[in-house]
Amino acid sequence: MDKFTGQKRAVQHLFPPIDPFDQRMLDVGEGHQIYMEQCGNPNGPAVVVLHGGPGGGCSPAMRRYFDPSVWRIILFDQRGCGRSRPHAAIRGNSTWHLVEDIERIRNTLGIEKWAVFGGSWGATLALIYAQTHPQSVAYLALRGVFLSMQRELDWFYGGGAGQFWPEQWQRFVSLIPEDERGDLIAAYNRRLFSGDMMVETRYARAWAAWENALASIESDGQGGDCPADYARAFARLENHYFVNRGFLEEDGQILKNMHRIAHIHGVIVQGRYDMICPPQSAYSLSARWPSGRLQMIKAAGHALSEPGISQELVRVMKSVGEHATKFGL
Repeated sequence: MDKFTGQKRAVQHLFPPIDPFDQRMLDVGEGHQIYMEQCGNPNGPAVVVLHGGPGGGCSPAMRRYFDPSVWRIILFDQRGCGRSRPHAAIRGNSTWHLVEDIERIRNTLGIEKWAVFGGSWGATLALIYAQTHPQSVAYLALRGVFLSMQRELDWFYGGGAGQFWPEQWQRFVSLIPEDERGDLIAAYNRRLFSGDMMVETRYARAWAAWENALASIESDGQGGDCPADYARAFARLENHYFVNRGFLEEDGQILKNMHRIAHIHGVIVQGRYDMICPPQSAYSLSARWPSGRLQMIKAAGHALSEPGISQELVRVMKSVGEHATKFGL
């Protein structure tokens, strides 16, 4: 659950803008091609960045959380979003497809082990990928933890967050007839996949606006009007994953499988006032992760671009880069 929303005060903590030294489309099968890029030091320790959503796409600003003289930085757009094709497609698009896409990228680039950097849904995916391929991961940097649990979906789409943002919640709910409001994810699903482009776009923008309005602690409650293409991919993919409960076998699966990655070092950077992914999930995760450290940012919400979150993530990745061999990078 995430869209990168820029905040000017966060930029001061980031490295200067950089351009990729490698850009390509990678055929991952089932009709999907994913966009991938590399930046920074081609011979440095590698880090792969997992964007949020599902469906958010990567942003050039995401390159700037790493010292480009040190890190080999890999970004990609997950299936169906950003520059990946086909756009907004859900066929052949599940958590397990994405996990294998990440591993395919690692093998394609000849990387033995890498750091995995992900926030929101990107943190979910990072954890599932690490639990599936623990031998491939040297370090985990997570932000705004989402565990794809029913209680998290109930919070955000069942009225919990709406108690703090009643005006925005009413706008989100009002588009759905009263007799369908008991399951807003299902109600939006029917409209996001109606086959009518105008209907899909209208509901996609409403879905994205509800989330974007709550992303930052400094939000004025205006979610903004996303471009139609972005909103449609973001909303359709996110809804598709949530209807399918993240394609996990059971609720709480990530927590249950933390023993598989207990040895992997990492950090959780969590906004204390995260309205999209409340801190309970980050706290529960840290309690089961002996090699992980929880860093709660006291005056921050959910967005990657929150100044305190950006500052801490840059600091952490600078330290990890300086001690790369210690982590097996």
